[in-house]
Amino acid sequence: MISALTKIADSLVVSCQPVSGGPLDSPEIVVGFALAALASGAKGLRIEGIDNLKAVRAATMAPIIGLIKRELSGSPIRISPLIEDIEALAAAGADIIAFDATERSRPVDAALLCKAAQRAGMVAMADIATIEEARTAVGFGADVIGTTMAGYTGGPEPDVPDFGLLKAIIPLGRPVIAEGRIRTPEQAQQAMRLGAHAVVVGSAITRPEHITTWFASAIIAAGQAEQAKAAHTSLGIDVGGTKTIVALVEGGMIVDSLETATLRNSGAAAWCDAISEQAHRWRGRFDSAGAAVTGIINNGLWSALNPGTLAVPDGFPLAAELSARLGAPVRCFNDAQAAAWGEHRHGAGNGSDLVFLTISSGIGGGAVINGELATGRGGLAASAGNMRVRRSGQLLRVEDIASGFALAAGARAAGHDVDAKGVFAAAAQGAAWAKPLIEDSRAAISDLLMNIQLLFDPPLIVIGGGIGLAPGFIENLRSRLSSLPAAQRPEIRPAVLGKFAGVIGAADLAQQHTLFHGRIK
Repeated sequence: MISALTKIADSLVVSCQPVSGGPLDSPEIVVGFALAALASGAKGLRIEGIDNLKAVRAATMAPIIGLIKRELSGSPIRISPLIEDIEALAAAGADIIAFDATERSRPVDAALLCKAAQRAGMVAMADIATIEEARTAVGFGADVIGTTMAGYTGGPEPDVPDFGLLKAIIPLGRPVIAEGRIRTPEQAQQAMRLGAHAVVVGSAITRPEHITTWFASAIIAAGQAEQAKAAHTSLGIDVGGTKTIVALVEGGMIVDSLETATLRNSGAAAWCDAISEQAHRWRGRFDSAGAAVTGIINNGLWSALNPGTLAVPDGFPLAAELSARLGAPVRCFNDAQAAAWGEHRHGAGNGSDLVFLTISSGIGGGAVINGELATGRGGLAASAGNMRVRRSGQLLRVEDIASGFALAAGARAAGHDVDAKGVFAAAAQGAAWAKPLIEDSRAAISDLLMNIQLLFDPPLIVIGGGIGLAPGFIENLRSRLSSLPAAQRPEIRPAVLGKFAGVIGAADLAQQHTLFHGRIK
């Protein structure tokens, strides 16, 4: 009994249960599935039916969870509902016997099924659907608990595993086998991280009918989404301290664009007028607009984060002002946050969660967590350039050390009137005054990345901006962080959307809101 559980500890168990009556429903094919699973790394099997069990047992001595499925009149219990099922499974060679232990109308009490399995020298596995049923199973002495029935005892069937139930059962002190709708390696890993003794995967491995349906449905849905997207072209806007970009965006692609200088002293209303004039050529071709702007956006209101970049009046109603001029709903975002979404959806992130940093004249950031753009309570989420570090006894913003403005200021202090590009050029030529400035910049960004990884643990950190993408900059960061433990070491990728990241991100967010609502939190 102990040996069977020990053999499957911390491992994959494959449920070889073909669709009943399907073309693969025969003992010979079940044996083939079982042997292929074991050869590929599975340590145990879950087999239904006496004929299938006998055939698999003759082919392997690997641990087998055995069960019989029945259709009973007057009871919804299907998994090994009778004492004779338990006895037959033991005689056929099962090591672990699974039985339905849910609290529903049943022909035989679950406690009696448990005792019958144990009398036969088998491990008794109680398949349950709720934490109360798990407690009851522990109470009557079940050797192991399975989450097999979660989501299948009433109401609509969910599409994802019930990890909340798994987490709740672990403290009860019995081994727990995670089973039910585990369809990806990532879900299997999550189950193990939560404390599962083993993970059972079935349909995703041994039911081609189901797998084919998933892929076919996904392809159809993708086609429908693309058709819907094609009917919704958005306007993308990016207002920065030096330039303004207005573009027509469709499906993450720039259809057409205009770039003009931002007239810094003309004021927010005049900037909106200029955007309206630039967008006039596309009137009637877009049904929503997204604006990415330097500073803070909170519920469509625009305020300066660094007035030295653009002197925005506090709480300027940017969304309302642009919407009135453009004749379309407008969603507004911080430019780095919008760029983070752009890289997530159509750039380096390729759909993955990420933290984005733009390291340029200034430093900005954005984060996509659980597929959602994080904006924060007041629009400040991931304002990386304003995070503080201590240098020489002073508490400084990262932007004051590592940005293009900081490099230029350091150059002036050293007697050289050059911008950030000039600092990099001087360092490349061996100038002693330039190298420490770049070294300080890289050190500050390296510390920032290390802390971001510890704070958010994102799959990716994407680096953009003129400094961030300067030759050798990312490679230097990777080298600095290489000594960290693997679990704490950021995965760094260069941004790929360039100056259009914010435009594409803002337009896509506006389009998502128009199509689906509620994508932004």
